[in-house]
Amino acid sequence: MADTATHPAVAAAAEVRTQRRYVKRFTLTERALHWVHASAFFVLLGSGLILYLPALSDAVGRRPLIKDIHFWTGVSWAGALVLIALLGNRRALIRTAREIDLFDRDDLRFLRGGLESPQGRFNAGQKVNAIVTAAFAILFFASGMLLWLGERNTDIRLAGTLYLHDVLMYISVVIVLGHLYLALINRGTRPALRGMVLGTVREDWATAHHSKWRAAQTEWRAAQTAIPASEQDPQPDSAQQP
Repeated sequence: MADTATHPAVAAAAEVRTQRRYVKRFTLTERALHWVHASAFFVLLGSGLILYLPALSDAVGRRPLIKDIHFWTGVSWAGALVLIALLGNRRALIRTAREIDLFDRDDLRFLRGGLESPQGRFNAGQKVNAIVTAAFAILFFASGMLLWLGERNTDIRLAGTLYLHDVLMYISVVIVLGHLYLALINRGTRPALRGMVLGTVREDWATAHHSKWRAAQTEWRAAQTAIPASEQDPQPDSAQQP
């Protein structure tokens, strides 16, 4: 009887231990890029809204200072991203870029609403978000620099630059709100936030939501065990598939 009674407790404890196992998803370099980009975005958004909305501009005042904060935050943001990419784990960044650039049939099914389609380290929605974010970053920086230069030399003012900058801001706010909802509120995707903060995610969550990535890791480890230790490849960066 005693043995029978302890079985549920043992099973529950084993389940908890399984849920508390973590796998590495992102390197320090990848996380640094994300947080530099995110923090700069909110500073740029706040200062930009003050410059854009008359009510906020009148309430805050000191418009020249706000313009300087907006401009130099943009310059610092771009410079910081370049430095992280150059001095950080470039191999991990290259692998990440290749993963994001690759869309297979499962990704297309995911985008068409088949959310149960097996996904890699990034699901198709995250890939689209990363591509759009990178494109918007380039357009934001280019249009912002043109606006800044145009204030100093009217000969290089381009029609529509301010409109483009404003439209990018509106779309970005919508994207960020969706991103925050998935990262902080939605129960199914909320565990992913740990990966961008600490670099690791729960193993059971990764298996359920990114099964192709986890399967590739398992295959890599199995292949390594069949190779002499002196000939084994190093552990893949950020636990990505080899």
